[in-house]
Amino acid sequence: MRRRIPSIEALVAFEAAARHLNFTRAADSLSLTQSAVCKQIAALEDYLGVPLFNRIKKRISLTEAGAVYAKRISEDLDRLERNTVSLMSHRGERNVLELAVIPTFGSRWLIPRLAQFHAANQGITVNLTTRSDPFVFTETSFDAAIHFGSPAWPGAISHPLFGEEMIPVCSPELLAAHPCRAPRDLADLPLLHQSNRHAAWQRWFLAAGVKDVDAMGGPRFDLFSMLVEAACAGLGVALVPRFLALSELESGQLIIPFDRPLRSEMGYHLVYPDPPSTNPALRRFTEWLLAEAAAYRGAPKPAADRTK
Repeated sequence: MRRRIPSIEALVAFEAAARHLNFTRAADSLSLTQSAVCKQIAALEDYLGVPLFNRIKKRISLTEAGAVYAKRISEDLDRLERNTVSLMSHRGERNVLELAVIPTFGSRWLIPRLAQFHAANQGITVNLTTRSDPFVFTETSFDAAIHFGSPAWPGAISHPLFGEEMIPVCSPELLAAHPCRAPRDLADLPLLHQSNRHAAWQRWFLAAGVKDVDAMGGPRFDLFSMLVEAACAGLGVALVPRFLALSELESGQLIIPFDRPLRSEMGYHLVYPDPPSTNPALRRFTEWLLAEAAAYRGAPKPAADRTK
């Protein structure tokens, strides 16, 4: 059956007009005339049977249906462009892996190791895109994803990488200015929080045997990488996954005032569609990543860990 899809020219003209909310600027961005853009949008509205713009004198605004459609079409066009550029740049060879990763995991753990993968797998390109929430693989161009949580991912095969243990870290200068002799003393310092881990500090204190402190106050940061930088800057004590602060611990920028890890029941996993893609790059990457994760699980703690 013929697909019920408008012409790509009409969709491109509509997306530009919705983005600029001005037919003239949309035409300029597409190197077309205003008349050509207006004709494309009129043809699209006629095809859909739905008005996409409110036209009041010389000003335009999106209708409610137009606003919803514009968002979806923009995402679809972006995806189409990425897939096209990827195919053109690699001449159709199946040596490209599209990987969705958690932002800080990607920057702090994966990227520093990728040179080893590329050295052993020349010709394979790994593209990284940050994605924190689960998604349906059939609705994206991703070959695989690395996520934190439970191993369950609908319609996917999951490989555990390693678990997570949260440790308190701070700058040596902060601890020197405010000596802490027991875990309870950390509550007197500014506590730095990750935005999605609201009760992490409270749980850490309870695990350390401290039950009567208010651990909810203090600045919140969206990413663990921000949390690490804030701790390095002396803004307070951060509770972060150990592996995300290894570099700063090894360099002495950060220290661990009390090495009492808070272990999570969840962990980091590599997931990909079931059945898996026949892309050979996925198989090579999976073998390498699982080996790297196994080596990390057996790695000793950094020498900069300092228990008080």
